[in-house]
Amino acid sequence: MVKLTDLFKYYKHGTPHQMAAVSELEAELLKAAPQIFNRDQPWYKTWQAGGKLHNYDAAVKLVKEFEGVHLSAYPDPLHGWGVATIGYGTTRYPDGRKVQRGDKITVIDANELLDIEVARIADKLRSSVPFWGAMSGNKQCALISFAYNLGAGFYGSAGFETISKRLKDKDWAEVPVAFELYRNPGTAVEAGLLRRRRAEGRLWGGEQQQDPAKLSPNSPFTARITPHVQLGEFALFQEARRFDHQYQVDTAAELAAFLERARVKFGGKPVIITSGYRPRAINAAVGGSSASEHLYDAPNVGAVDFYIREVNINHVQDWCDEHWPYSLGYGAPKGFVHLGMRRGKPRVRWDY
Repeated sequence: MVKLTDLFKYYKHGTPHQMAAVSELEAELLKAAPQIFNRDQPWYKTWQAGGKLHNYDAAVKLVKEFEGVHLSAYPDPLHGWGVATIGYGTTRYPDGRKVQRGDKITVIDANELLDIEVARIADKLRSSVPFWGAMSGNKQCALISFAYNLGAGFYGSAGFETISKRLKDKDWAEVPVAFELYRNPGTAVEAGLLRRRRAEGRLWGGEQQQDPAKLSPNSPFTARITPHVQLGEFALFQEARRFDHQYQVDTAAELAAFLERARVKFGGKPVIITSGYRPRAINAAVGGSSASEHLYDAPNVGAVDFYIREVNINHVQDWCDEHWPYSLGYGAPKGFVHLGMRRGKPRVRWDY
């Protein structure tokens, strides 16, 4: 009988016949137990327990979401085959060899390479980023994901002045804003990188957000579109104000992500939405404009009026004015800030 301990003892990464055998063994194990390689399995927790002093699972989850897994080498989206990539964005193996066109690995290999790289990045950041030890696990994991994408030596490097200053000054409330600067503007990958930067910002702020794509207009009002904002808040928990289209949910997710940033900025105080989606009949009944952003009548069009409990509304409005790039209504004299988007997403300001 062959023992797994013997296989591990004599396994040499890159040996074609051994890699083929591991792939065959993996396939047989998955047939018998489809969940066997999940990270929540007891054997995996035991495997990690010996040397793992920190839990970076949130970073691993985020990297997996945005990198995706490839078991055959593929060209880097920006640099082509000049930077061959495999697994979850791996470009070099632990022994320093570059990934080459034609390389193939298993799921086990991909997870191992990811874990090794996350641990390496964490060690680098621990020694280079100020106040690392004072950060929560979520903050550390957000930075690990950022560094996995942009390089573990980003702190203090040219081009990273803003994020470096925020970390040096311990201006943690502004770190999510700084994240969004690093998205390769004008390139084919900008949209994907912006999604990633925003996910890292949400993780930095406290919790991982439920994927808005999993929410629909028919989702329960209690479903969280972000860690602290429920879907029903955009309807004031009234069925008559429930969203009708998926694009409305997607727009609400973008607005809610900014509300989370405001919540972090002002000490985690509750954000209170006073007006969200207004169907035409309700909008007319409350005297809203026939072109109101509250109608959510097209993709990327929508608005919320809100305040933050126990926080000076003028301070909230000033901060939003500085950081929100789209529509902003100065409603502070009436006790709220209007945060919105209209067709084309122009920067607009007005008084109520």
